[in-house]
Amino acid sequence: MKIIIAGAGIGGLAAALACHQAGFSVQLIEAVPEIQGLGVGINLLPHSARVLQGLGVLDDLLAKGIATRELVYFNKHGQRIWGEPRGLHAGYPHPQISLSRGILQETLLAHVVARLGSVAILRGHKLTDFSQSGSSITATTVTSSGEISFEADALIAADGIHSAARAKLYPEQGDANYSGHVLWRATTRAKPFLTGETMVMIGHQDQKFVAYPISAPGDDGLQLINWIAEQPRPLAAREDWNRLVDRAEFAPAFASWRYDWLDVPALIAGADRVYEYPMVDRDPLPRWSHGRMTLLGDAAHPMFPIGSNGASQAILDCEALVESLTGERNVETALAAYDAKRRPATGAIVLSNRANGPEQCMQIAEERAPDGFASIDDVMSRAELEQISARYKAIAGFDPREMARPSHSKAA
Repeated sequence: MKIIIAGAGIGGLAAALACHQAGFSVQLIEAVPEIQGLGVGINLLPHSARVLQGLGVLDDLLAKGIATRELVYFNKHGQRIWGEPRGLHAGYPHPQISLSRGILQETLLAHVVARLGSVAILRGHKLTDFSQSGSSITATTVTSSGEISFEADALIAADGIHSAARAKLYPEQGDANYSGHVLWRATTRAKPFLTGETMVMIGHQDQKFVAYPISAPGDDGLQLINWIAEQPRPLAAREDWNRLVDRAEFAPAFASWRYDWLDVPALIAGADRVYEYPMVDRDPLPRWSHGRMTLLGDAAHPMFPIGSNGASQAILDCEALVESLTGERNVETALAAYDAKRRPATGAIVLSNRANGPEQCMQIAEERAPDGFASIDDVMSRAELEQISARYKAIAGFDPREMARPSHSKAA
């Protein structure tokens, strides 16, 4: 079987590895002429780490990132609301990993080149159209030399939130949904905080700060800390997804957020550069798979970055896709089965993230105790906090009871 994968982001690269490992012929096409590892920090949850272990890349990622030990929520006063162990420290058989998004993409790319060969990736080919016959699908790309067509048995569109394939299927979809919130993202070299392997979320729905390390301490004792500041703002430019900004646009709002365990203003001041990202998603679709083509990753289910789920869900898509293609010889039937498995699951996460997902505890604490509290027990019961956490784990697919099963994939 020959498969064309459009997009060499995290989802597309992981799909290429999974499909190749299953014995399929893979042609990966990517719009940019040079693939560069871009972005700041990213998290991989234990269920996606399981898939990556099966693909033989987990050890490389662990060597370059942090196995997250705990996640802790605080109010704007720096008072602890809720905390829980994560990954291996919570008893999962696989870690939660915090690392640079660029390193993740570059690592996946290196494995694709090593296993499939550099000729398997065609750069500077932007997917613009596709057409189907009874026995094949033809993908059309635009290059600097003009249009080129490729024929295959299946087309996997992993071409991101601005997916050309999705736009062809749903031309009425319009612009991505803007949440009304802007994310300012950067990395800063700083001293470790709390355990040195802790992710923290501070504040509430209308003002939040997230920080977590994405590297081990260097010889200078400093770690690379990924951080995100968030507030409601009008959208500056809908098509400018990573605008370089002056931190003066938002830093004053966080000037008093100094705690004995973390100095937020110092982290903001210590970044070399800060980027602005609008917080956007798209409505869940009624269908991903159409004959011999389907959507994957952000092309299928772009979601608000709540609960550390975006990249993880794209990687889970890859596993489900290969399971369907290897379990059913008819391509259209297999892609329909993949759609039936993954579309409802990811749609539920999109909707949950719009309601703040596991971060609901921060908003509840703000609403019930805006001036702080002597004890969180006076604000929320442990049972309520545990319920919020457990409910999101179940929706996002990393309920501890489900994590004992082995990966479908095996490293080549």
